[in-house]
Order: sequence, then C-alpha cells, then structure tokens
Amino acid sequence: MKILAIDTALQAVSACVIDDEDPDFESLETIAMERGHAEALLPLVDRVMARVEGGFSELGRVSVTVGPGSFTGLRVGLAAARAIGLACEIPVVGVSTLAALAAPLIIHQTPGPVAVAIDARHGNVYFAAFESDGRALVTPRLASAREAAEALRQEERRRETTQLVGSGAALVAIEAEKLGVAVEVTAEALVPDIIFVARLGLLGDPDLAPPRPLYLKAADAKPQSGSVLAEAAP
Repeated sequence: MKILAIDTALQAVSACVIDDEDPDFESLETIAMERGHAEALLPLVDRVMARVEGGFSELGRVSVTVGPGSFTGLRVGLAAARAIGLACEIPVVGVSTLAALAAPLIIHQTPGPVAVAIDARHGNVYFAAFESDGRALVTPRLASAREAAEALRQEERRRETTQLVGSGAALVAIEAEKLGVAVEVTAEALVPDIIFVARLGLLGDPDLAPPRPLYLKAADAKPQSGSVLAEAAP
C-alpha cells in the first residue's frame, strides 16, 4: 500500500509517498518556511505525486500531522489531507507531531525514554515523553520547561538517561539538570522527518487516529474586546 504523508504543523511544508513494502521513499519534498504554508502546500503535493507512477490512483492512505503546532499550518494540512482522502476514497490517519519527532529514536531503538519538546515561546513547550517501546510515559501537554522537567523526574524509575529531541529540548534540559534528572539532547529538530509521518500513518488505525487537530493552547489571536466576535464567543 502506498501512503501520501503531509506535514505543515511547524516551520516547513513537507510531503512524501512511501510503499509499505519498500523502506525507501518514492517521492519526497520539503520546504522550510515560517509562513506561506497555504500557498506552498498544494503545488508541492502536485510535484511529489507527479513523480509517483500512477499518481493519486495508486494511493491507499493519507497521513497528516495533527499538532501541536501552528493553527494556520495545521488547518492547511488537515484540509488538504481530508480533500485528497475524499477524492480518492481512501482513509486519512492523523499523526501527532510529538510522536513523529520521537519516532526516529524509538524505531532505531535508542536506549532509555524519549522526550519531545517543541518550543511554544515564552519559556513554554509542547511536551510528551515515551518509553523506548513507544508507549506513552508523559501525555502531550503545554507546560513550562520547568514543569516538563518535573514530569520527567516523577517518571524517572531506573535512572536511565532520557533522550530529548525537538526545538525546545535545550530549554527542558537546562531545567532537568537543575533537578538532577539525567537527560541528553539528541537533536534539536525543528520539524518531523516526513518519512516517519508516513511510517506512523501506515501503522495507525484510521478509526482510532482521525485527522483531527490537536490544540494544546488557545489561539494567539483573539477578538478585540467589545467586538461582535468577542460577544459571540462562548
């Protein structure tokens, strides 16, 4: 089965196609960007699919990152994935951005737990931690770097070194060291590897992992006080 993976959650627009019977990708493209995901995504997907023999008709599934991440980026990626799924009559699987960042370490069997921290600004991170076999250790949350380190200390059982990955990994590492928690910053990846978004999409159950946004904090933009939108807000 071939799967198209899409990621627009963070500072990049990415897509790839892989086959579950082939460890390598058939087509892949990533563009690093802070803004402009909406304009870049569909042309990028068209280029990726143009390199796949048989095109969209060969797809059996779509996977897409559901967050945490940029509100705008997530909406763009989810809308595109759902539209392709409907047009091709194939299931769409949602993949957590945090799980996608942790996946390379888990799949390559890095010893010890794996924690992911995405910089959410103002000293906060989107955070989750996983056992070395992929089971959830700390559920996804928005937390201060200190709170994330505290969560690791509470789950520290065997004094194994926790591998930290993500754009907020260094922030959590500083606080963890203050608490005496053994951590190692493995990589400060800004975005998930799109191939692992695809691999997780192949493993996921569409009924249990729907393409639904995972928002861990409220939108930064809020209606002005006294506006019609503010009055209509719950």
